Amino acid sequence: MKVAIYARYSSDQQRDASITDQFRMCRLRAEKEGWRVVEEYSDHSISGASMIQRPGIQALVMDSTRGRFDLVLAEALDRISRDQEDIAGIYKRMRYADVKMFTLSEGEISELHVGLKGTMNALFLKDLADKTRRGQRGRVEAGKSGGGNSYGYDVVKKFDGDGEPSRGDRTINAAQAEVVRRIFRDYAAGKSAKAIAMALNKDGIPAPSGGDWGFSTINGNPKRGNGILNNEMYVGRIVWNRQRFIKDPDTGKRQARPNPEEDWVIQEVPELRILDDDLWNAVKARQKTNTVARDARGIADVRKVNHRRRPKYLFSGLTKCACCGGGYSAISKELIGCSTARNKGTCDNRMNIRRDELESRVLNALRTRLVDPDLFAEFCDAYTRETNRLRMESGAGIDKAEAELKRIAREEEKLMDLYMRDAISIEAVKERGDKLRARKAELQDFLASTDEPPPLLHPSMALQYRARVQQLYETLQSDDETQRIEAAEIIRSLIDRIVLTPGEDRIEIDVQGDLAGILTLSAQRKNPAADAAGSQVKMVAGAGFANCFAMSKAIIPPYLTIAA
Repeated sequence: MKVAIYARYSSDQQRDASITDQFRMCRLRAEKEGWRVVEEYSDHSISGASMIQRPGIQALVMDSTRGRFDLVLAEALDRISRDQEDIAGIYKRMRYADVKMFTLSEGEISELHVGLKGTMNALFLKDLADKTRRGQRGRVEAGKSGGGNSYGYDVVKKFDGDGEPSRGDRTINAAQAEVVRRIFRDYAAGKSAKAIAMALNKDGIPAPSGGDWGFSTINGNPKRGNGILNNEMYVGRIVWNRQRFIKDPDTGKRQARPNPEEDWVIQEVPELRILDDDLWNAVKARQKTNTVARDARGIADVRKVNHRRRPKYLFSGLTKCACCGGGYSAISKELIGCSTARNKGTCDNRMNIRRDELESRVLNALRTRLVDPDLFAEFCDAYTRETNRLRMESGAGIDKAEAELKRIAREEEKLMDLYMRDAISIEAVKERGDKLRARKAELQDFLASTDEPPPLLHPSMALQYRARVQQLYETLQSDDETQRIEAAEIIRSLIDRIVLTPGEDRIEIDVQGDLAGILTLSAQRKNPAADAAGSQVKMVAGAGFANCFAMSKAIIPPYLTIAA
């Protein structure tokens, strides 16, 4: 029986060696049962509350559908998942794939285990969360921190009378406290958070994360109490339980939800005060003034302000600065520029470009430079030849393996026939049979892990691509908003990124296109073509395709760069 082992540990309770221990125990059990271990999957330092962000369990479920193993072996059911919905879903998928589940703690898993243990594991998670929050609340009421460390303070490491670590003690970091006072003084004096961040970066002062300061680190969110300007610990007051976190069942990510003010826990800690009340109140008054100035109704809705001031454009999120790698963002209605240079002051690229000029140059490059009939046809010819060669080689390998399996089956029959006629000893049958079975297992594993060969492509996709891009370009000029949006999304799918490099007179534009998307458009398929050759080579169309094919093998790259 082919067996796959799964192991997991969560960083809060265990260590990395736990994975090794789980694998070792499972291998011993498999050896005792006479099972053959063919795969091992693991998730390191990941909670068992959700399988969405666990690549190991995702791969396990995917491979079960391909017939790579007959049984899943784990230390306990809670190693696979503690979430009731997830464990039930995994069990159903394994049953559909005709794969059994077995754990060292529970034995073979049945519907009873899934229902009972799933409920117990879910209750364990809830009880653990409740105990954690009770402990945090107790620390806050004792004048200690209930969460992570804030900028301006150091963690005090000490032990209580029982020799256990005492958590939540803080002391003021004098150097960081002076930076906090500087930020508050500058903001109260009228400087913007952006200007303050740029000045701190210029002076080489590291941000709380150790990198560069950004205006959002300073501004934060007043409603949630985060950000330098909103941390009430600076005036000797700990506020805990402002918000709670709920895990999104679709993404597995935590989402913050505000708690009603009556649920907050507030504790005075005068020994941790960094600012006086006058400076704190001056900053709060300016924040309130700025909020009213940005919204006549007195409602601070930052998303709406940003939507009015920074409308999305065709290539939003795709433009990157060649100097620092940061994104380009709108700095006015017509211009876009390097957001790192503008917000942090750590990039020297101050050259901007008109949004309409960027869109025009990129669209023209996609229409004309990339679809030169001769050059693109040459590329398509080479791509088709190489892809078809790979397809035939892959198909030949599969055919060869299947033919050898049939030959092994015939040899096994011959061995039994020879033995029945006393033409060969039982020892010889066993020796030859073991070799045949080992080779048979290798071939079966090869066939189970081999993907279907990529489909044949036709050189005429060059003309198809040109016609499709021209059609999309014309649709962008349409009066129908729905058609314009659809055309824009398809065009965006052709582009991986747009790199903007400041030149002497104007910005140089390099468009890095996704070849999978380009070939998908050429073949008029819904999904991008598979990575037929798995190459990591980049082609530059500006130098002509001839240079691209001067390689020992015509390997196909995932990206294509053109100058706009």
